[in-house]
Amino acid sequence: MTLRTGQRQLHLAALFPGTDTTTVRSAPHSGSRMDFASFEDLARTAERGKFDFLLLTEGPRPPEHQGPAHDLDVVGRPEPLTVLSALAAVTERLGLAATVDTTFNEPYELARRLACLDHLSGGRAAWHVVTASDAVTGENSWRGGRPDRAQSHIRAAEFVATARELWDSWAPDGTPRPFAHHGRHFDIAGEFDVARSPQGHPVVLQAGDFEEGRDVAVATADVVFTRHGTPEAGRAFYADVKRRLAAHGRRPEELKVMQGVTVVLGDTAAEAREKAEGLSIRQPVTETTGRPSFVGTPSEVADGLTRCVEQGAADGFVLVPHLTPGGLDDFVDRVVPLLQERGAFRTEYTGSTLREHLGLPLPAVKIP
Repeated sequence: MTLRTGQRQLHLAALFPGTDTTTVRSAPHSGSRMDFASFEDLARTAERGKFDFLLLTEGPRPPEHQGPAHDLDVVGRPEPLTVLSALAAVTERLGLAATVDTTFNEPYELARRLACLDHLSGGRAAWHVVTASDAVTGENSWRGGRPDRAQSHIRAAEFVATARELWDSWAPDGTPRPFAHHGRHFDIAGEFDVARSPQGHPVVLQAGDFEEGRDVAVATADVVFTRHGTPEAGRAFYADVKRRLAAHGRRPEELKVMQGVTVVLGDTAAEAREKAEGLSIRQPVTETTGRPSFVGTPSEVADGLTRCVEQGAADGFVLVPHLTPGGLDDFVDRVVPLLQERGAFRTEYTGSTLREHLGLPLPAVKIP
């Protein structure tokens, strides 16, 4: 198919889920959750499909506090940044995104770990910013207790701003400068011991579905995640987020909107619907999750994804496989080639960093 002039290309990411009851594992009662092969398999598949990045989620609550443990509970799963550091050695272009909360971590330590991953991966690191809001997680932290939701978002905004200040604290000539931040939640000073990384800053990802987090995401993130059950809701969210950027001195192209989606493929539309109904016995796939689902033949799914971007509902998609790690293969083998034929997705990586994949500018060095 001939590439249309001015056609928008979409972005793709894959999720290796934490606790996600819409996803089932290939072998739920065998093997170790520490098995690196599962992570490596999904990462290699995503890179073969020229995806922008792989996102690892985390939910550290012990299962005894939640009743019977679900097969997909992340207890016993390795910490995301550790896994991504290992994946950096077996991938070359794929972005590597870790979910890390701002409620029970500290800016200096986390900024250092993310900057190190960015160096080790050659500029492919990303941080999915989340806030922890449950008391059980608090019990595992020195801070303790259930954090106030509104305060968690305020802390998150200052946390991200502080991390960015740390990443900017090296001079353009490559020498460290004294650092100081005096704010409501953090009062730190010293010297950041990791040089400015290949991307300047690791890419910052954040959810924007909730109103209290939307302005934070618009002000601080490079990518905002969302999920909407209808195209109308997706377009309304997209327009609202892009509109808010001007108040923060940002341009629309400086923030990408990516929808979390599930995909069910079949050789015919009827076969795909039958598969979706089978999955819904475990957990509703299409309507009750609020996450958009694309159910149909590879051609129908490719058309639906392309239409969603062209109609202004998203810049790209985060795919949540039904089977981990093997659930991405069908999409990469059957849908990605169609997207490429339509000129809607890259045929090769043209850059080496995640910012280049996403078309995001390098952060300007701020000189005090």
